[in-house]
Order: sequence, then C-alpha cells, then structure tokens
Amino acid sequence: MRPTAIRRTAVAATVMSLALLTASCGSDTADKGSGDKGKADATASAKPAAAKALTAAELEKASLAQGDVKGHKITKAGPADAVAAGDVTADKAACDVFADALMGVKAGSPAASTQRKVMSEPKKGGDKDSADPEKAFKAAFDITTTLATLSSYEGKGAEETLTALRTAGTECASGFTLKAAGAKQKVVKITEEQVKGGEDAAAWTVAIEAEGEKNTMKLAQVRQGGTVASFSSFNLAAASSGGDFELPTAVIDAQVAKLG
Repeated sequence: MRPTAIRRTAVAATVMSLALLTASCGSDTADKGSGDKGKADATASAKPAAAKALTAAELEKASLAQGDVKGHKITKAGPADAVAAGDVTADKAACDVFADALMGVKAGSPAASTQRKVMSEPKKGGDKDSADPEKAFKAAFDITTTLATLSSYEGKGAEETLTALRTAGTECASGFTLKAAGAKQKVVKITEEQVKGGEDAAAWTVAIEAEGEKNTMKLAQVRQGGTVASFSSFNLAAASSGGDFELPTAVIDAQVAKLG
C-alpha cells in the first residue's frame, strides 16, 4: 500500500471511529369550508397516530448484536468511535446535515440512541488469488467498517430526519468540504443509490478526496416508525485503491429485521 494511501486510510478510519411540512387552505364559501373541514377530519382520522419513541431499553434490544450478521464482528461503539456534532463542520450550511450523518453524528435530539461498530471479516482468497499479490492484497483488506446508529424520535421526528438528509443529499450533490476530528476532506460528489427496507429508505455513494487521494464512503438511512437507522461505511481496500465497494446490505437488512 502506498504511504499516502496508508495515511488516507488511517484518516478515514479515525474519522469514522470518532464517526424537516405544513399546509393551510382557505375556502370561498362557508358551505365549501364546512365540506372541506369534514374531508380534513376524515383524512386526519385515517392517518396513523404519530410515532412514539422507543425507550433506551427497547432501542438497545433492537440494536445489532454479535451473531446477527454472518461474517461480521459487531461491538458497541465506545467513546473513541463517536463524533460529537460540534466536531463536524461543513463549508455550506445546507450540507451540515449530510456531513453529520456521514460522520455518524446523531441527528437532532433523539429520545434515545445507540451505536454499533460492524466490521466484515476478510474474504478468503483461493489458491489462484494467493499467487496474485494484487488479488491477495484486495482480499486481505476487503473489510467494510460500518457505524450503525439507531435513533428514536417522538412524533414526526424520524420522518423529518430522513427528509432533511434526502434534501441535503440533493442540494449538496456537487460537493462540499467538511472537517471532522481535525481532518479536512472534500466531498467531490454524492450519488444516490437504491436501498430497500422499513417504511422509507435512502442511500448514497460519497466520493471524497483527502490529501490528494480519492476515497469512497457509503451512507444509508432507513426509517421504521419513529426510529431511524443510519449506516456510514468505508472499505479498506477501496480506500487504498480509490475504488468503490458495495453498500453493506447484509448489515442494513439485519438491522431493519430487528426493528420489525
């Protein structure tokens, strides 16, 4: 691995480890207003009740645990794995939400939250791969680390959180500069990806440049009721080569399944 790639990978690993609608309408006549009110009341009664936040104990039970994802090591994220909101800044205000999510910062003021660090196990290469240094290297360092964050919100907090992130992903698609844990990185491009799960979901591939080297991260959020599951990931082999890697769907699917 090139020295610059090693430095960039270390920076990425360090950052990862540290890693909102109202409407009103008037009426032309009293009769029409009355009719509209009746329709509004009927519509309101048909809508589901506002989500109730999971308690800390419930959220802890719904969080990923060792054994939930085959071929992955799952641990509770400790102080060294979290980034405080004040430690992440973006040069564009509209991109603050995206920068926070990318670095694993909990959005808004959740009633409760948990974080897990999920690392895939290195893939075992065959005999042919072991004879090819490049393939052997890629297999050995094909490790995806994901910071999985569960946040529970009252009312429409969860919906607003995902809506805000989706808006930021669109407005900041052409890039911005962020600083986290003292390291400056330039988000060059944000590309939307397809992801399924829960009641709503969104995902992106994030192209980054740091120290003149290219890197890639993945960001996904899934909402189930009043809970938002956020996944921020990087891959060691991709970091060393400036390439891409797959969205950690196994991790996402396992977490969504536990949320029910």
